[in-house]
Amino acid sequence: MYLKFKGFRLIVGMISILVSCQSSEKKMNPPNVLMISIDDLNDWVGVLGAHPDAQTPNIDRLAKEGILFTNAHCQAPICGPSRASLLSGLRPSTTGVYGQISDEDLRAVPSFENIDFLPEYFKKNGYKTLGVGKIFHGHAPKGVFQHSGGRIKGFGPKPTKPFKWNQKGTSTDWGAFPQHDSLMNDYSYAQWTKKELQKKHDQPFFMAVGLIRPHVPWYAPKKWFDQYDVDKIALPQYDPDDFNDLPEIAKRIAYKGMMPTTDWAIESGEWRNIVHAYLACISFVDHQVGIVLDALENSEYHDNTIVVLWSDHGYEIGEKGSFGKHTLWSESTKVPLIFKIPDFKSPKSIDQPVELLDLYPTLLDYAKLPKNPLNEGKSLRSFIEGNADDEAIAITTYGKNNHSMINQSYRYIRYEDGSEELYDLSVDPDEKNNIADRPDLNALKQSLMLQFPEKNVPWAVPSFNTVNEYFKQTSTIK
Repeated sequence: MYLKFKGFRLIVGMISILVSCQSSEKKMNPPNVLMISIDDLNDWVGVLGAHPDAQTPNIDRLAKEGILFTNAHCQAPICGPSRASLLSGLRPSTTGVYGQISDEDLRAVPSFENIDFLPEYFKKNGYKTLGVGKIFHGHAPKGVFQHSGGRIKGFGPKPTKPFKWNQKGTSTDWGAFPQHDSLMNDYSYAQWTKKELQKKHDQPFFMAVGLIRPHVPWYAPKKWFDQYDVDKIALPQYDPDDFNDLPEIAKRIAYKGMMPTTDWAIESGEWRNIVHAYLACISFVDHQVGIVLDALENSEYHDNTIVVLWSDHGYEIGEKGSFGKHTLWSESTKVPLIFKIPDFKSPKSIDQPVELLDLYPTLLDYAKLPKNPLNEGKSLRSFIEGNADDEAIAITTYGKNNHSMINQSYRYIRYEDGSEELYDLSVDPDEKNNIADRPDLNALKQSLMLQFPEKNVPWAVPSFNTVNEYFKQTSTIK
């Protein structure tokens, strides 16, 4: 009897060891990465609370399952430079990519000669790379993705004639169009991603999906407009005298001649319709995020995939006198940033300032890949695992020597001509009262100025001398 019992124990022990080994092997498998980028999405996301009417149940779901950074900022308030920075791990001031640049022209920028863009770094470390939609300014430089779903050109579909706005140099327009989700480009990108997640992949993957709404034109099928009661939608705060205490260069940069002004939107009665359309586009794109998240959840990869969601920059919806981006205020710099990490069971919100530049090293850290010594950002793992940093800052750059810095107390902006803005966020979170001319704050400004990049290289391709020169000679800002 004893021998039989002893044999039984031996068999049970061997099974336990085998199960333990299999479990350890599973844990040692490299995690997959699913990266979701969204174009021109500001902080009007439910969990961020910036707009009381925003309906984003799927982004909210991801945030409640993961780590939400409530104070994340882009490195450039315009698509091309922001994405080039995030995907290279380098600041615009290091590369000179301050303005829009084609994907293939990135390869000609001297600072990128020895750079592995984020998907390439994963590919060099044994990952299969897949991508669809707008990842870089277009889709991606050749060779970045081993398997590409491409990108449909432009930001359509569009009606034969604009509904509201027909100004040369912008795609800005708003209204319910087309009839069905299936006619929207983002629907195609979400479906492509869904199909890829249903496939068997024989190596860990880095998969990127780039969604383009709520980039202009603010078109979405009518059902997304119907989610909102246009008569009850809250409008952003707008002060017509907000620019009175700004330096001239700030006013010139903020001026967007091809875009509607807030005064026009108020007088024409279109402001509420614009806000309605922007919210409808957000809800539409949130639904596409849901398609992707559901596909992951229903796949064999759901327990071993890092998910990260981000937007390339914010967007002003009338708060600063017009509609658009490329300013150095929070409306243009603040973005959603969410991570979901396998086996991390403590969903949380983190309020310290962080940068999109930190995404690259954070993914390497959690994928257990070697650090890229060229990365200028930092891994956010310390924040995620509970270590606060009261000295944390985030820097945004638009053109050579135009920098904006935010910490937990102040927003400080210094322009290429030496002009300044300073906001005390403890009493002025909306950045309305510029106190940069107060003599008693000179020492503070000097200490904040030390945080700006020491290296500020000339403009890359195309070449300009100032940010205003660039803006005047660029027919469209995308």
